[in-house]
Amino acid sequence: MSSNSPESAIVQAEPRTSSGLTWAFRGFVLLAFLVYLYSTIIPHLIGQWWNDPNFSHGFFVPAFSAYLIWKERKRLATIPLKPSWTGILIVFFSLGILTFGILGAELFSQRSSLVFLIAGFVVTFLGWDYFRAVFFPWAFLFLMIPIPEIILNQITMPLQFLASRLASSMLTFLNVPVLRDGNVIHLPDITLQVVEACSGIRSLVSLGTLAIIYGYLLESSIVIRVLLVAASVPIAVIANGLRIMGTGLTGLYWDPDKAQGFFHEFSGWVIFIVSLLSLFLLHGLLRIIARRLRRSHL
Repeated sequence: MSSNSPESAIVQAEPRTSSGLTWAFRGFVLLAFLVYLYSTIIPHLIGQWWNDPNFSHGFFVPAFSAYLIWKERKRLATIPLKPSWTGILIVFFSLGILTFGILGAELFSQRSSLVFLIAGFVVTFLGWDYFRAVFFPWAFLFLMIPIPEIILNQITMPLQFLASRLASSMLTFLNVPVLRDGNVIHLPDITLQVVEACSGIRSLVSLGTLAIIYGYLLESSIVIRVLLVAASVPIAVIANGLRIMGTGLTGLYWDPDKAQGFFHEFSGWVIFIVSLLSLFLLHGLLRIIARRLRRSHL
């Protein structure tokens, strides 16, 4: 009888309340720690998302990672928590990257350290099993970090030449007289210069990110997921070539000012939608091929 008394119930409830307060205090301390460390880094990162069209997709990356964790919340709740002190090593590693980035004024290292720091906290307080369960949402966070300028320049220049070469070949195929000089395309009444903004890096990064999201949500086969992400590169490159070709045709047969004004901007959205549709069609084709291969092995 005494074990069921109100006093006994109160005594049993006290440890749970204390444990809840402890975890709340730890969470508050960690949040304050992160705010202090990244008080300038995170606002600057968000500012680049806002001002740099090449990386505006960064807003959607943490939102999608949070959505995946929320979607799997019931499964995650069943994972036993096994905090591991080995996570402290990851925390120190991330702080080392942060220090290196600050001393070298290197933004990519500073921002990447935040992602590694999150991993260290998850392992330290929740355990390796929990980290493995949230590995994809965690790894996806790296896509929110803009590519370093030195690497971006090494990518955009070849893309500019590739886009101009591809557009010139398409125009030649249509019997349009064209002369290409590097990344400059000369037509009878208009000259197009494929500058950095027209290299296609923006659509390439955005389409690649969407291919990862699309494959993860709508495809269970890892092979097909990888193929979709890999295919997003040539799709984006060909689509950008089509955009430049369309700009040239518009300037040649309609109005050069309109070709490099409204039409140039509007065609970017149209071509991106065409790229998405191409990705969807490729996914359907890969599924058909996969089904036929499975049937042939039965």
